[in-house]
Amino acid sequence: MTERGKKIFLAICIITPFLLYCVYYYSIMVKNAPYRFSDFESITFKYGLGDSLNNTFNSKTGDYQYMDTRDSLIKTNVKFRKDDLLYLHRKAAELGFWNFPEEISGKGNPNHSTNSPHYYIEFKYQGKTKHVLFDAQNNENPKLNDAAKSLITEISNMINDVRDRK
Repeated sequence: MTERGKKIFLAICIITPFLLYCVYYYSIMVKNAPYRFSDFESITFKYGLGDSLNNTFNSKTGDYQYMDTRDSLIKTNVKFRKDDLLYLHRKAAELGFWNFPEEISGKGNPNHSTNSPHYYIEFKYQGKTKHVLFDAQNNENPKLNDAAKSLITEISNMINDVRDRK
């Protein structure tokens, strides 16, 4: 058998089945992904000091209410485009939001204050909902804190960008 014939035989017998298996395996994984954007419904984002989450945003209705610097409640409508929602969905996936615990609190911290900033993030899909309550004073898991803070920053920036885009 020639050298070229050996390479062709190797490609047919080993590499081709491996590539076919990879395509088959990953196509099933993508199809059965737990949180797909095609099933996406809405994002709910709430934040405030302590247990009072006065500032709220709902992407389904576009309702956004927040307290300004003079403690006045401002109500406005902020509608996200599909691209904005897709960006946040992908950012959440990139940061591992689906693996976050339901509550990330700083209750184990001896310096914990009940008046620390709290954030509630909820991604709602057709069959599933993932929500996380995050306490900004939590310092138990730095990687998890950084990921949660990054997601909060991305959502806040997106809301402000869309509001300013009007």
